[in-house]
Amino acid sequence: MNILSLFVLIPLLMLLGLWIARSLNQVKGVMVAGSSALLVMAVYLTISYISLRSGGAEGEMLFVAEVPWFEPLNIKYSVGVDGISVAMLLLSAIIVFTGTFASWKLKPLTKEYFMWFTLLSTGVFGFFISTDLFTMFMFYEVALIPMYLLIGVWGSGKKEYSAMKLTLMLMGGSAFLLIGILGIYYGSGATTMNVVELAQQHIPEWMQNIFFPLVFIGFGVLGALFPFHTWSPDGHASAPTAVSMLHAGVLMKLGGYGCFRVAMYLMPEGLSMWGDFFLVLTTISVVYGAFSAIVQTDLKYINAYSSVSHCGLVLFALLMMTKVSSTGAILQMLSHGLMTALFFALIGMIYGRTHTRDIRQLNGLMRIMPFLSVGYVIAGLANLGLPGLSGFIAEMTIFTGSFQNPDTFHRVCTIVAATSIVITAVYILRVVGKILYGTCTNKEHLKLTDATWDERLAVICLIFAVAGLGLAPFWVSDMISGSVEPIISHLIH
Repeated sequence: MNILSLFVLIPLLMLLGLWIARSLNQVKGVMVAGSSALLVMAVYLTISYISLRSGGAEGEMLFVAEVPWFEPLNIKYSVGVDGISVAMLLLSAIIVFTGTFASWKLKPLTKEYFMWFTLLSTGVFGFFISTDLFTMFMFYEVALIPMYLLIGVWGSGKKEYSAMKLTLMLMGGSAFLLIGILGIYYGSGATTMNVVELAQQHIPEWMQNIFFPLVFIGFGVLGALFPFHTWSPDGHASAPTAVSMLHAGVLMKLGGYGCFRVAMYLMPEGLSMWGDFFLVLTTISVVYGAFSAIVQTDLKYINAYSSVSHCGLVLFALLMMTKVSSTGAILQMLSHGLMTALFFALIGMIYGRTHTRDIRQLNGLMRIMPFLSVGYVIAGLANLGLPGLSGFIAEMTIFTGSFQNPDTFHRVCTIVAATSIVITAVYILRVVGKILYGTCTNKEHLKLTDATWDERLAVICLIFAVAGLGLAPFWVSDMISGSVEPIISHLIH
């Protein structure tokens, strides 16, 4: 069997195991075994991919396999990965593994929760390995549908409203996406839905001008593109901890990945017409998200608007269309996925003890729960771009690459987007100072305990990944830039 298909098969076996499981310990055993297997597989795939490339392996995709699925429309189950896909699979595996331990004490309906959580991760893994447009779209839908129940049943606050808003907006984006995919297929006159082969076909320019914005918006809704981002903060704020981690850490990356791999790669002439318009929208996303985070008082809303800003930066960098900025965009996906998962894990753990996320009611937590507080400081420093952590590497690469465009318009957009670094520092330092330092004024909070072993494991894994990417980024950036290069050269020529 192809190694990539195991990324779909293992979650399906986990679903079967969860369905058969009769006790809580069996449910947890299945989740730990399955998520550990996925993480080991992702690490093995990364090492294998790097060794194959360094050994001189060519071809845009490696580990390719193809099985006919629906002949009349030339739909095939076709899989393959490049450096970008491998990086996203590794990120997804880390988040699923740590999310399992972040949900260790979740009640009620633990078994059902983990089944939906596993189904969501099945869609995510399937999306990143697919090279067939329709298969990719199918896995995209599989990843979206469980979000409604995960937030609506196990969420908090305005959970029914948030779940419905999220589902309606993302399904609206999916409708655009389906029209765009069918337009690409019929417009190119191709006999395949394979992305790499479609890129060699020429879609008429007038059709690209129609379908490019549909596909870009379809994926951009999930990437929190302004003004279609409004589902994201509400969804984050109401979701359970591990769902927020997977939602912000991985699910939102489907948007940036799809915009780059499908919209931009397959429709370069549509990109040249619409690129500047969407660049303005993404610049607004970056700055608006950061300013919105400043005025929030709920920890989850602060991180949610921060995610809007950082995911906007991904689309912003991709639209700059230089090799360096696009490499930075993928590094930003990795960096943001790890640090926002760490943030949401810590916020969930603090909320589980204090039963509030209002920063006005939290203070002096450093003395009460030092482990969680230090983790929160590290997450905050990564978010504001401290050298040595993942955020610095990603943002420096993005802004350096973006400024390589010689024209005034692109450089002005880069300078405007770069102001978000200062704004991010303001809200991160303000929150850290407010909730962690000073004297604890709530007597009930003095009785609270620090992190348990399962929480410590999840937090340490994420901190290790954030610091690892920040201190040793070159193996990742080399792997990514090798795969970015053929796409960018295709767009420029």
